[in-house]
Amino acid sequence: MSNTAKTLAVAGAVAAALAATTNTASAQAKEKCYGVALAGQNDCAAGPGTTCAGTSTVDYQGNAWTLVDAGTCEDMDLPAMADGTPREGSLEALTRDLPA
Repeated sequence: MSNTAKTLAVAGAVAAALAATTNTASAQAKEKCYGVALAGQNDCAAGPGTTCAGTSTVDYQGNAWTLVDAGTCEDMDLPAMADGTPREGSLEALTRDLPA
């Protein structure tokens, strides 16, 4: 194998390792945030009656989650609930805004 081929092989391996590291860091910088997704825009497993991504049926469904940047879930600007109570995201499933 020539030196050029070896150099290209090593460069390719380094590039692949860097790409894998970047993807891992991105995944670690996300967290599940419940109660912030619009109907049909949740990520996966939105509680009883749903199976996976896009199956929530109510805006801000409390047991439906979506991935958000770590540390931003509970500070998201969401519209107030019908009774005027502030609506906030949560790192745990909520019992509010569930489908009837």
